[in-house]
Amino acid sequence: MAKRRLNQQQLRRISSQQTARGKRGDEPVADAGIDESSLGPEQEGLIVCHYGQQLDVESLSPDTRGQLFRCHQRSNLPPLVTGDRIIWQSEGDSTGNSTGIIVALLPRHSAMSRPNARGEQRSIAANIDRVVVVFAPVPEPFGNLLDRYLVAIEHLRLKPLLLLNKCDLMPAETSQDADDAAALKVSDLLKLYAGIGYDTLRVSCHQPDSIDALRELLSGETAVFVGQSGVGKSSLINTLRGIDDDDNDAGAADVGGLSKGRAIGREKGTHTTTATRLYHLPGSGDLVDSPGIREFGLWHIEAEQLMYGFVEFRPYIGQCRFRDCRHQQEPGCALLAAVKQGKIKASRLSSYHHILQELDRN
Repeated sequence: MAKRRLNQQQLRRISSQQTARGKRGDEPVADAGIDESSLGPEQEGLIVCHYGQQLDVESLSPDTRGQLFRCHQRSNLPPLVTGDRIIWQSEGDSTGNSTGIIVALLPRHSAMSRPNARGEQRSIAANIDRVVVVFAPVPEPFGNLLDRYLVAIEHLRLKPLLLLNKCDLMPAETSQDADDAAALKVSDLLKLYAGIGYDTLRVSCHQPDSIDALRELLSGETAVFVGQSGVGKSSLINTLRGIDDDDNDAGAADVGGLSKGRAIGREKGTHTTTATRLYHLPGSGDLVDSPGIREFGLWHIEAEQLMYGFVEFRPYIGQCRFRDCRHQQEPGCALLAAVKQGKIKASRLSSYHHILQELDRN
């Protein structure tokens, strides 16, 4: 019988399957205590949490869908992160065991990463659609920190959402009390980013309508929550999941308080989330809770890429009189002219210069 020719669609499907199995690990797992001769068939799974050498994998197979398995990975696989879709094998009968081995990484459509202390990029979540930048009246937020997040998000070509949490602590905008001035600056920050065109939202765990609005916005998406420690990311996730912060039996995300910063006396968040974890939002999308960070380095961003991270600058790129314009006091600078015309906020240009100086020093 003549060999059947494959059509283009079948060829593409086969090529896709081969690509999906391309990042495989074939070396045995050292010191895992798993009898590899007893491994079950290959199946798809989702990494929902990472614990160093071990990972929690949620089964996507019909028979065991939703069950969690503590897995090791083949030593020659690339680093895996929360949100990765993988191929794994259970140890023995998957209905009676809760351990297994990850043997392949499926292609990612996106990844969220941040530099470590050495300036090296470290992925923290994969296959995400939106990055939710959470800030609050306390600890005090700064525009430059939010700009760092936005530059990184734009660089990754992901959708950002600027989320002002604990809005129930905000004073009335008509308040003349000097103690309310700092909190009102937070409201001005949110208005600034909304004016640029970013999605913004005010929420409070004590205001159900605001939580419903957030839940609707995240519907059908996988989102990663980032922001300073103590801004309430974990409390938000618990509220979205319909559980109490103290309900450990329900898998509540850890919640911490605030600590006093010794150097300047400002309140800073205590680190409570130690592992990046994915939570399913009932009837909607998925949420990723990541360890809080107080700074967001951009050492991986080239200086010429930085300007594109400020979205309102883009129409003016290349429009300056001088090609090597630093956008400070040069004549014919398109950015300075835009600031004078009110098309760009002076605070954003100042933030750009601040980040650029740091890039130049590294």
